[in-house]
Amino acid sequence: MMKKRIYYIYITLFLLVLPFQLFSQYLTEDIFKFSRALGYISSYYVDSVNSEKIVEDAIVNILKDLDPHSVYIPADEVKEMNEPLEGNFEGIGIQFNILEDTIYVISPISGGPSEKVGIRAGDRIVEIDGENVAGVDISTTGVRDRLLGEKGTKVHVGIKRKGVSEILYFTIIRDKIPIYSVDAAYLVDQEIAYIKINRFAMTTVDEFKEKITALKKQGANSIILDLRGNGGGYLDKAVELADQFLEKDKLIVYTKGLKVPRMENFSTSNGIFKEGKVVILIDEGSASASEIVSGAIQDWDRGIIIGRRSFGKGLVQKPMYLPDGSMIRLTVARYYTPTGRLIQKPYENGSEEYAKELLNRFEHGEFVNKDSINLPDSLKYYTLKNKRLVYGGGGIMPDIFVPLDTTSVTDYYSKMVRQGLLNSFVLEYIDKNRKKLKSTYNDFQAFNNKFKVDERILKELREYGKKHNVEVTDEEYENSKENFSLIVKGLIARDLWDMNEYFQIVNTRDKGFNKAVEVIKEWDKYQKQVLTLP
Repeated sequence: MMKKRIYYIYITLFLLVLPFQLFSQYLTEDIFKFSRALGYISSYYVDSVNSEKIVEDAIVNILKDLDPHSVYIPADEVKEMNEPLEGNFEGIGIQFNILEDTIYVISPISGGPSEKVGIRAGDRIVEIDGENVAGVDISTTGVRDRLLGEKGTKVHVGIKRKGVSEILYFTIIRDKIPIYSVDAAYLVDQEIAYIKINRFAMTTVDEFKEKITALKKQGANSIILDLRGNGGGYLDKAVELADQFLEKDKLIVYTKGLKVPRMENFSTSNGIFKEGKVVILIDEGSASASEIVSGAIQDWDRGIIIGRRSFGKGLVQKPMYLPDGSMIRLTVARYYTPTGRLIQKPYENGSEEYAKELLNRFEHGEFVNKDSINLPDSLKYYTLKNKRLVYGGGGIMPDIFVPLDTTSVTDYYSKMVRQGLLNSFVLEYIDKNRKKLKSTYNDFQAFNNKFKVDERILKELREYGKKHNVEVTDEEYENSKENFSLIVKGLIARDLWDMNEYFQIVNTRDKGFNKAVEVIKEWDKYQKQVLTLP
């Protein structure tokens, strides 16, 4: 009887994967055949089998043969995957790091449960619900498992605070904690706003509108929208963001698939930045929703795209839940920019080649030389307003190419970053100097103007790397020194304030950012060169 139940569970599971209208077409053929094969294995195989694993492996392999973006997510990973896109999670609200088996609070999230009870930056969490968590080789996952939980539940933590001999105990009531998708928003000068978006989540457009409204009140009439490294998110949020810049009734994107009819998305009259200069920064990490925004702005000649060719993801996924809470993200359509460009890069050679595509770009020199990019005439399109040439197939091509800066990224620098030593060094430095830094620099502006990462700090960093078996030659050190100075200062600012301040520091030497500022300041020149080409 039990074996029959498992057999029917198999059938039900695979029926639920497909839309109802497809049942009659496939039930008596492929699905029934597959279900029967699984039933035979369950009923007659010589040894016991893990039916759950068989089903999951089957789904994974089926999806692997479809396209690179149709994936299966196990039930225990669905919530974790959705949290960044939903814009919140439930927990105690801290940013933390683990240094030498100790959980350091980098900062409590403003307005969150930890800040409300008095947790401070620099505190060390040594106990969680009576369990010792110091010096026991705890992992980041282990910390999250203990501190995350349903809103309204309690967690008891023991804190070791510098200057206080005894352990301080706090009871924290978990709550919803916001996850922000706008990393930074500030005025570059009196007229240029800079906004960096890291993903397209439920809250992204609201965050953007709040930031740009505030910056416009301060005098901003131009914007640098930084979408580099933004891997995408919700398609409708990309449409809403593009709508902020375009005049009414402009096609933003359309989607269509074999089983999905063409659906068009148009701009409305509700946007709040329909006038003013627009520059968008993209790179090989800009994908999906980022490409929808960039493509719409480019196709309507609304702004100038700067950087390197984007990732090239033009497939639309729909989440489909299975009975046990697991999920399939199934590709159901392709999306096209207003000119009709499909920017999905090829995936006919399999998932392994698809995964190596960015590496191939790098090895072929595309990241440092735009002339290494060869696109066929069949991918040519013309913008809708000024009829200038743009390309489809394999991402959004920027209007102005900015090469990858490799001058100061030595093997030494890469090792220090990869092994987390740069972050750890800054964490230790702040832990030792937090009180002095706070008393010396009343605000970020004072810190930015006066604080220098001098030779003494860099020597300490070099010794810290050596202590952790990362050796460096004098030549490598000299080549990376300027980069280290900038990043260390930025990381200190991030930990004392926030990501907004980090970007205000590191952007000063960012080639893409500086090119964007130059373009806005000399808009007439670049508009003639880029936006009005025949």
